[in-house]
Amino acid sequence: MECRYNSIQTLGTVDGPGVRCILFLQGCPLRCGYCHNPETRPLEGGITATVNEIFERVLRCRNYFGKEGGLTVSGGEPLLQAEFVRELFIKCHENGINTCLDTSGCIINDKVEALLSVTDTVLLDIKMTNDNDYRRHIGCGIENPLKFLELTAKKNVTVWIRQVIVPGVNATEENIALLNDMANRYDNVKLVELLPFRKLCKAKYEQRGEEFVFDIYDTPTKELMASLNAGLDKGIKE
Repeated sequence: MECRYNSIQTLGTVDGPGVRCILFLQGCPLRCGYCHNPETRPLEGGITATVNEIFERVLRCRNYFGKEGGLTVSGGEPLLQAEFVRELFIKCHENGINTCLDTSGCIINDKVEALLSVTDTVLLDIKMTNDNDYRRHIGCGIENPLKFLELTAKKNVTVWIRQVIVPGVNATEENIALLNDMANRYDNVKLVELLPFRKLCKAKYEQRGEEFVFDIYDTPTKELMASLNAGLDKGIKE
């Protein structure tokens, strides 16, 4: 079985517990206005590799994983290649390596459910907290991400919810209250992380001849982020 991937990052520390190897798969059905990796959107392109070839890369980092680290599969949207990720995660578990899935939760099917059975932690991007904003800024409705969250609870998979905060879009107390209520409904949600919107990706859009539609929005201040984070029961405490 082969995948299409964009890149592999070693010794990552912000995409799951501990030190991690991060595989960025190719392809995403969404069109988030603030997407940081537009080069991963097309299904075509990327690099092909087998499960064994990727796992060999993971093993090179194993000495740095410690007790908590391991492999994170991100994208793009890894649920588009759920069968491959499942086989890769099985191989990780056979060798005592922690598995983490970084996803929008936008795809629900039997292959995705099977993948969750071999996933230790999910980084779930709940991009907005209402359907209108999802459809306007993300390119899908909120229904599937919420169903995906429900599925992780049924399978008792640890979840870290993450959301990019954009002033003028979702940087409001109302949004944080809805996100907080959502997280508190599920015991398997252990952390809610707010990520400040940044424009470092703008050059990528220019190189691709594409419009960066979120260029009209500002980066949130540290003070605003701290204020919003204070409204989360499971947020990161300063």
